[in-house]
Amino acid sequence: MNSYSVKELLSENLLLQEVTINGWVKTFRSNRFIALNDGSTIHNIQCVVDFESFDEELLKQVNTGAALKITGTLVESQGKGQKVEIQVSGLTVHGEADPETYPIQPKKHSLEFLREKAHLRIRTNTFAAIMRVRSALSFGVHQYFQQNGFNYFHAPIITGSDAEGAGEMFKVSTLDSKNPPVTEDGEVNFKEDFFGKETNLTVSGQLEAETYAMALGKVYTFGPTFRAENSNTSRHLAEFWMIEPEMAFFDLNDNMDLAEDFIKNVITYVLDNCQDDLQFLEKRLLDEEKTKPQAERSEMPLIEKLKFVSENSFKRVTYTEAIDILRNSKPNKKKKFKYPINEWGADLQSEHERFLVEKHFKCPVILFDYPATIKAFYMRLNEDGKTVRAMDILFPGIGEIVGGSQREERLDVLKEKMSALGIDEEELWWYLDLRKFGSAVHSGFGLGFERLVLFATGMGNIRDVIPFPRTPQNAEF
Repeated sequence: MNSYSVKELLSENLLLQEVTINGWVKTFRSNRFIALNDGSTIHNIQCVVDFESFDEELLKQVNTGAALKITGTLVESQGKGQKVEIQVSGLTVHGEADPETYPIQPKKHSLEFLREKAHLRIRTNTFAAIMRVRSALSFGVHQYFQQNGFNYFHAPIITGSDAEGAGEMFKVSTLDSKNPPVTEDGEVNFKEDFFGKETNLTVSGQLEAETYAMALGKVYTFGPTFRAENSNTSRHLAEFWMIEPEMAFFDLNDNMDLAEDFIKNVITYVLDNCQDDLQFLEKRLLDEEKTKPQAERSEMPLIEKLKFVSENSFKRVTYTEAIDILRNSKPNKKKKFKYPINEWGADLQSEHERFLVEKHFKCPVILFDYPATIKAFYMRLNEDGKTVRAMDILFPGIGEIVGGSQREERLDVLKEKMSALGIDEEELWWYLDLRKFGSAVHSGFGLGFERLVLFATGMGNIRDVIPFPRTPQNAEF
C-alpha cells in the first residue's frame, strides 16, 4: 500500500479509502486522538484510535515527538477543526519519545530557547513554516534565473581575494597554529601552506562570476558566503547564503530593472505556493505585535505587505536626493537619529534606510549613484568623478536587501582606483585581464538570501530563518 503525505490526504479526494501515513506525534489526547504531522504542511491530520483495539503498552509509547506509522480509513471528521480524519486500524511506533525529557512540548516556547535546540526546533509549527517558505523562495530564485536565460555558476568557497575589501574573512590554513613556519622577517610563511598563499572563506562570488558573465552573458551564483564580523545584531550572520547575478552588456538601469523584477517574481512565487504557511506566520506576527507599543507595530499584515511589494513599482532616488531628505527630516533635526546626517558623503545606516522606506516614501526604495569613497573599488566611476554607479534596494523592516552596481570596465580607471586603495594588482591580475580582452559594460548585484527570508516570513531575527545559525561564539550544531 502506498504511503500518503498529510498534505495529500487533506487535499485529495480519498474518502473511505484505506491509507497509510508516517509522521510525528504533535499531541495525543484522551488515549484516542493523535494529531500527526509529517512536515508536508502546517496542518496536522487527526487519527482516531479505538483504545480497546490496541495494546495498552503500545499506546503508552505514543507521546509527543514519537514517530509513527498509521494505517486506517480516511473518513469525514465528526469534530470541529478538520474536514477528514483517519479511523486507525494499524499502528506502529518507529521510535519512542521520552515525555519527561522531550523539549518541544505542545506549548509556546521562546525563540531564544528554540535557538538552543536548533536540532529540534524544526518540529515546531513556526520553524516548519519558515523552512518551507525558505525552500519555496530558493526554488523561486532558480526558476526565475533559469527562465530568463541565466546560467547557474558555482563560485569557489575558498579564495585568495577579498572582494569587499573589508578584511573580515575567515582564514583557511593547514599550518600548525602553535608552530607555523616563518619567513626571515618573522612573518608566517604561507608559501608552505596547502595552497602556497594566504587563503580565506569567500565573502562574495562576484569577482569570479564576472569572469563567467564575460563569456556566458548572464550568470548567477547562489551559495554560502562567510563574514568574520564580530556582530551580534539581529541582521548579521557569520555564514549566510548569497544570490549574485552578473550580466554582460547591462548598465545600471538594466541592473535596477532586473533586481526589481527578480524580487517581485520570487515574492509572487511564494504568495502563490505558500499560502497556508504565510497565513500561519501572519497570525503569529499579529499576536506578537499585540505586545508591542503602537508605534513599533507594522502598518501592514504580512501577506498584504508581500503583495504591496510584488504589485507596486519601487521608488528610485539618487543618494544625493536621499541625503537632502534625511538632513531635513524631523528625526535628524530633533537629533533622534543615532547617527546624525550632517553632510554629503555620509554612509547611510539602517535607521536612515528604514526612515526613507517606512516613513518618507512608504514603499521599497532603490538608491543609486553613491559617493565613491563609501563603495567598493569595482564600481564604475561616474563622469562627475565623485559618485559611482552603485544601487541599493531598501525594504521596510529590513533596510538594505540588495546591493549592486555597474562594474568598472575601463582598465585605466580600475587600476587607478585599486592603487588609491592599496589593492595589489598582482593579486587580481586575472580580474584586470577581463578589462584587457573584450571588455564591455556589465553589472550585477548581491542579495542576502536570509534577509529575503526574513522579509517573507515576518520574523525579527535573522538567526531564525537559517537552519543552523553561525554567529560569534556559536557553532554548536
